[in-house]
Amino acid sequence: MEVQALLITFREALEALLIVGIITSYLKRVNHREYTKYVWLGAALAVAASVGVAMLFQLVFTGFAAMGSEIYLKIGIMVVSTLLLTQMVFWMAEHSRDMKKNVEGKMDQFITAGNVAGMVIHSFLVVLREGVETVFFFAAITHGNIGAAMQGWGAATGIAIAALVSYFFFKGTMRIPLKTFFKVTGAFIVLIAAGLLVQAISMMQDIGLIGSVMPHVYDLTWLLPEHPIDYEHYVRDHGVAPVFSGEVGVFLKALFGYSSMPSLEEVIAYIGYFAVVYLLVASRRGQKNVAVEKTPAAALDEHKKRVM
Repeated sequence: MEVQALLITFREALEALLIVGIITSYLKRVNHREYTKYVWLGAALAVAASVGVAMLFQLVFTGFAAMGSEIYLKIGIMVVSTLLLTQMVFWMAEHSRDMKKNVEGKMDQFITAGNVAGMVIHSFLVVLREGVETVFFFAAITHGNIGAAMQGWGAATGIAIAALVSYFFFKGTMRIPLKTFFKVTGAFIVLIAAGLLVQAISMMQDIGLIGSVMPHVYDLTWLLPEHPIDYEHYVRDHGVAPVFSGEVGVFLKALFGYSSMPSLEEVIAYIGYFAVVYLLVASRRGQKNVAVEKTPAAALDEHKKRVM
């Protein structure tokens, strides 16, 4: 859980800090530092609002638990989180290149109009979006215990790393492009999303919401049990210990959705998820290549054909 929290918090905090940093750096460059305090005010209000959202979310989850329906909420959160995490990776890959230009254009409008409230609201919404997403993802990886993720070392470390990366980026001393950072963290986020999807399917099968054609495609308990209890049971039944500890299995299950005895549906969902992601990436690359290859003259000819 802590590694998941670190990666998610790092990714979300870095996005928020980059946008706020772009805004404040631009205000200094155009000699309007007097507006910087309003940007940080909006960011601070968003952090406070995110904590409030976390408390409200925890309250709702506790209410579902009291009614005995928390399992359905957990499944729903995991499925939605899978979609949001995937969308987040693709959104950043598509918008990171033009982020600086878009943010500075928005600030120009606010400065020209003297719209202080707009600056506060803009920075508030930017940070709040990342905060709400973080709360939702924490609920998914902890099965509803958001406080545990917020208080753990993973979240604090993720924020600290994001702050350091942002600092070195705006000081001009970071040589590794942010695009590389987003690619690497994006790969891990996709792995986490796939794991959440598989865990959601496993939970649906456990409560009989969906069936299974083949409950156990293979059994790797002898190699890597997914829990210390499975480790102990294997020793009891076979008289020998598995190759790896159940603690390792717990870590891999929490991070990547590992299962020592997956059902056929889990295997198909896991492989299918990566197949879909690959097809989406290939499709986007194809669209970019077509856009690059299309010359202005070709674009004009295409426009004329549409008009005629």
